[in-house]
Amino acid sequence: MPDATILGIETSCDETGAAVVRSGQEILSNVVASQIATHQPYGGVVPELASREHLRAIVPVVRQALAEAKRTYESLDAVAVTQGPGLAGALLVGISFAKALAFALEKPLIAVNHIEGHIHAVLLERSRSENNDLQFPVLALVVSGGHTHLYLARQEGNSWTYQNIGHTRDDAAGEAFDKVAKLLGLGYPGGPIVDWLAPHGNSSEVNFPASQLKHRDRNRPQKDDQPRFDFSYSGIKTAVLRYVETHNLGSAIETRRRALAEIKEPKVEDYLRFCDRPVLDLVASFQRSMVEDLIAKTLAAAEQYDVRTLFVSGGVAANRELRETFERAAAMRGVPVFFPSRSLSTDNAAMIAAAAFPKLLTQDFLPADFSAEAGLRLG
Repeated sequence: MPDATILGIETSCDETGAAVVRSGQEILSNVVASQIATHQPYGGVVPELASREHLRAIVPVVRQALAEAKRTYESLDAVAVTQGPGLAGALLVGISFAKALAFALEKPLIAVNHIEGHIHAVLLERSRSENNDLQFPVLALVVSGGHTHLYLARQEGNSWTYQNIGHTRDDAAGEAFDKVAKLLGLGYPGGPIVDWLAPHGNSSEVNFPASQLKHRDRNRPQKDDQPRFDFSYSGIKTAVLRYVETHNLGSAIETRRRALAEIKEPKVEDYLRFCDRPVLDLVASFQRSMVEDLIAKTLAAAEQYDVRTLFVSGGVAANRELRETFERAAAMRGVPVFFPSRSLSTDNAAMIAAAAFPKLLTQDFLPADFSAEAGLRLG
């Protein structure tokens, strides 16, 4: 079935996505309904509210995706949906809808791992480039608000295999960005705000020590011949808190939080107006430390496993400094690094439909009674 059209559905967290993708390569539509306005007053995603918003958005989003793709329900060859990881209630909205739709249409239903979707976001755009030859093994860094993982990815026929060689022991990188932004009174979502402000500060002003992992991960079996490259970001979050306390930044933070809350859609100029030099330096130093740690561990893993190609995907992959620094560092090592476009870095359904195509070719279908798996692993 080389010309298969798949409807992808994504509801793992706070964005309702539907997309139509042909043969895992051509995006016919990609619709995302964001919930930022819903969760902004709380400074983070509220699971119950996320589920409610998915219920409201799922039908119109799917209809819009089909309309933009100029496709009917009957013209689809399969329906794909995110099974996990993610918020259980949010996942169930997408899975329940996809099951009902596939049953009514008598079409195959394909369950996709959200993390695999992020990897295929890179492949989706690479497949359309003039030079689509990949050197294996590929090392994929998936870095977002909920995930920080390193995978060795290989293609075997129509199938892809994944070996996890690193993950975060505590906070994901995107979670650290959001929590630090919230701590500094900058609002939600924090990642883009930090990225906007960082160029206006001195990134060498505050020295954050690199995270030290002195013990192996007891929750994950580890072979003696398999080096791991794990991450930890709870320490730097605590270091920012201690800096705020020791430099008496509390009152300025509260003033900034109240001032920005009165602006419906703050712009960069608004944030700069309410941020003094110490805060800008702190933000820039924090981002530099995060970027350096992500890159250092990824390149160390690439050298250890003799990797020929790097993928970087997930919401944090949209970070300007991460992209620019990664490209320079990888070029010095002679290893190409590929990012998805910024619209495909964050959660979307096109990546789910793309990841489902190899599964359709190999008829990799789960039993009809499969359910959401909030802690689903890849590899």
